[in-house]
Amino acid sequence: MKRLWILVIALSALCLSTFAQAEADPKLWAVVKEAFFPKRDIQEVDFLKIEAPKRAESGAQVPVTFTYDKAAANGVDLKKLYVIVDANPIQLASTYHLTDSLNGFHMATRIRQETDSYVRLIGETADGKLYMAKREIRAAGGCGGTVDNNESEVRAAAGKIKLNVDAPKMGETATATFNIRHVMRTGLQRDLVSQGYVPAFYINKTTFTYNGKELMTVDVGVGTSEDPYMKFSFVPDAPGKLEIVATDNEGKTFTQSVDVHS
Repeated sequence: MKRLWILVIALSALCLSTFAQAEADPKLWAVVKEAFFPKRDIQEVDFLKIEAPKRAESGAQVPVTFTYDKAAANGVDLKKLYVIVDANPIQLASTYHLTDSLNGFHMATRIRQETDSYVRLIGETADGKLYMAKREIRAAGGCGGTVDNNESEVRAAAGKIKLNVDAPKMGETATATFNIRHVMRTGLQRDLVSQGYVPAFYINKTTFTYNGKELMTVDVGVGTSEDPYMKFSFVPDAPGKLEIVATDNEGKTFTQSVDVHS
């Protein structure tokens, strides 16, 4: 049944994609919610926020910033954050698994949008309570279209990582910036010559650790843009090493690390 509901939304989104100037449809949410969170209450709150342009220049690269203000949450301790784009063919763009070392959550990243849509940040506590922020963003053409990549070049470039951290005072907030080269094929794009669908090829998980202790794991979906970018905050308690391990849907693993000191 869940797959059926997702298929219904996928077909609706593909139809809507032909109308690039159409406004986001709020009625989609009722069906999307039933697919992902059936019969569960979701409370809209101010301690979750989405910052983004009202209209993005490209649906393939939509800049967004997600924030969970833990101090303002008055004891609501979120363990997961889901990013959902109502009108995308595949609505779940990513899932963030949080730890206390993040001291809340502040993430700048880029997503894909096939058409104008509401983007939602949904937080879940350990006991299953759900909270939400939403924002309407106008963008188009980010999930489908045609590709004309040189396959050997795509494969050679995939997995090259840039990772850096500012020089924080220990015990205070630091900012890490992660960028990985990857084409992030959605499985909905067509080959320019054959017009057949190009198989999905994407980063599907990133795990960040500090001194061997998990900071955050991200389940990455095809709703994340090409060359995934994440800029996030964490609190190092001592000098050490930040490490990233990324995997793709073909089972390849990519790693990088950086030393962190005052």
